[in-house]
Amino acid sequence: MSRLLLVSNRLPVTVKAEKDSVSVVRSAGGLATGLSRPHERSGGLWIGWPGDVSRLSGAQRAKVESQLAELRCVPLYLSASEVSRYYEGYSNRVLWPLCHYMPDRVPRQDRDWEAYAKVNERFAELVARHYQPGDTIWVHDYQLMLVPGLLRQRLPEARIGYFHHIPFPSSEIYRMLPHREELLRGLLGADVVGFHTPSYVHHFSSTLLRLLGLETDLDHVTYEGRAVRLGAFPMGIDAAAFEGLATHPAVLEEVRVLKERSAGQRLLLGIDRLDYTKGIPRRLLAVQRLLEREPYLRGRLRFIQVAVPSRTQVEDYAAYRDKVDELVGRINGLYGTVHNVPIHYLYRSFNERQLVGLYSAADVMLVTPVRDGMNLVAKEFCASRPDENGVLILSEFAGAATELRDAVMVNPFDVESMADAILQALEMSEEERRKRMQCLRAQVKSRDVHWWVGHFLDTLQSVPTPTVRSTPGVAEVSARLRQAPRRVLLLDYDGTLVGYAPRPELAAPDAELKELLARVVALPDTAVHIVSGRFRDKLEAWMGDLRVGLHAEHGLWSRSGPGAPWRMLEGVSPEWKEQARPMLDLFSSRVPGSFVEEKTASLAWHYRQVDTGFGAWQARELRLKLGEVLAGGPLEVLPGDKVVEVRPRGVNKGRVVAQALEGMAPGTVVAAFGDDRTDEDLFAALPEGALSVHAGGKPSRATYRVNGPAEVRKVLAALLEP
Repeated sequence: MSRLLLVSNRLPVTVKAEKDSVSVVRSAGGLATGLSRPHERSGGLWIGWPGDVSRLSGAQRAKVESQLAELRCVPLYLSASEVSRYYEGYSNRVLWPLCHYMPDRVPRQDRDWEAYAKVNERFAELVARHYQPGDTIWVHDYQLMLVPGLLRQRLPEARIGYFHHIPFPSSEIYRMLPHREELLRGLLGADVVGFHTPSYVHHFSSTLLRLLGLETDLDHVTYEGRAVRLGAFPMGIDAAAFEGLATHPAVLEEVRVLKERSAGQRLLLGIDRLDYTKGIPRRLLAVQRLLEREPYLRGRLRFIQVAVPSRTQVEDYAAYRDKVDELVGRINGLYGTVHNVPIHYLYRSFNERQLVGLYSAADVMLVTPVRDGMNLVAKEFCASRPDENGVLILSEFAGAATELRDAVMVNPFDVESMADAILQALEMSEEERRKRMQCLRAQVKSRDVHWWVGHFLDTLQSVPTPTVRSTPGVAEVSARLRQAPRRVLLLDYDGTLVGYAPRPELAAPDAELKELLARVVALPDTAVHIVSGRFRDKLEAWMGDLRVGLHAEHGLWSRSGPGAPWRMLEGVSPEWKEQARPMLDLFSSRVPGSFVEEKTASLAWHYRQVDTGFGAWQARELRLKLGEVLAGGPLEVLPGDKVVEVRPRGVNKGRVVAQALEGMAPGTVVAAFGDDRTDEDLFAALPEGALSVHAGGKPSRATYRVNGPAEVRKVLAALLEP
């Protein structure tokens, strides 16, 4: 097993200072428990914030650092300002509510982005400093979304995983973020990006398509020449530990006492961090509604709601606590007596034994968040019931609902239906309760936290180790071309010399490009050919005054220089168009914003102005339909950048190479530049020793890669340097 570098906002420890002594204590959370084995076995490091140590003396801090080193924990210290702005600010006032579908809670102004980006930079620098070749890096959660990309820049050969522990929202919600592209590109620095559920993977894929134009192919997306795996890895708990605690004598005694004090009452239980995503107010209203509807339950129902203090410095959380306090007081005022109140509200933390005692004693467990990445409380309840009793009521908007299908599912926004569900759980037969709990426990035990860790790391380890090209792009291509005694340049136009425009006619060359090409073709022993899918009249109008070879419609038409006649490839007939045209016209009529472009020997369906997701879906369907219509014939269907093209087989840019290199003198260096599928034919036809340069991040046979038209122009401009 390679050494594992774990990276999270918090280290899995708590620093305790008492008078003159200080100690570092391991945390007992699910993530800390699950990752402890691979952390120990791999001899790896855990990198994160150790909490506030600003009040420690120098000697105490040195002792803390010594104890952290023994635990192989590497601290990243954050200032009070960084905690306020990076953690409480951007992470928890912007990303947290937005990912939980509460954009109204996001501040009007994005004041803390710079602090978030700066702290992510600090994390990446610290990880890179401790990285050794062969290490595996696993980054955790929304506080560090930029870190994978920052690490990829520093460590291009590293194996990097990222796991998102909270929901990933639909693209309509995510697109509200001002810095949305930066965060996506940060995540795409990883080799594997993991989420709790398939729906989060789908949302992420849809967002990549809509914002970055990246299409997911089954379980991966190609970005900057790398295949990034996307997957659902539902996190589990240490089920065996919870089951063991449930049979511990101290816990059994706690359960006995709870049941004795609740004699004659049915016990409902809710355990949550006091967070506005947990749905506590509506849950309380559901209990109130049940007591209104079923008077016989008054005095016979006891609801224990544990609310663990959370993010007490964030204003929204203080307001939320006031709201919950008010509701509890009102309901108890309505239905309480001098001997009993229906809601026992406990605003404090509990240790694991106390929690398992509550889980074991409850008749019904209420887990009703309005949105939750997973919710491990639901799984802890099931693991704590070796008696195979108790009923789980679970929100359909919790990630755990994907797995725990034998729970009683509820819509947490529907108070009336939640009251119905509570009544259903209270009246459920013993046989049904046991059957449901047996299935829930089997699921929780088979997919525990150790399974989760192993599944993710196995997937990450299966990804081929990223290779670093010995020829990195602009600098080396420029150097080789400048040193060449003679050179032939084959240049694609759209996406290579200029960016893509909404409509083909809007991508005319700018004055800067025309001047650059004019100076390049004026260099001695330099021949330039523009190889494009565009019409010959358009290339003539745009480039006809330059001393360049022009090749239109992917090489169907060619012209050697200014004033020379255009010549067409022999043996190409347009008669086939009547076979394919009706299908393209059909899609053009039913997809607003799309249109059909007819060329001499090809037809192209353009959808650049169509809604991104819908356009990609329709393009896939069109390719399938055309494949059925044209199967086995002399035509081929070619997907491009927001275009589907039909053309005769054999008409491709590769046919240009022989013409362009005719009479080439020995020692001439040939270089071809392109950005899409049509240019792969050009690269494939190059002679041995030629330079092929892909402009962009798609898969390519090219030996060099540059970042779009701007860097292609840099290569050309470098030829002009003295």
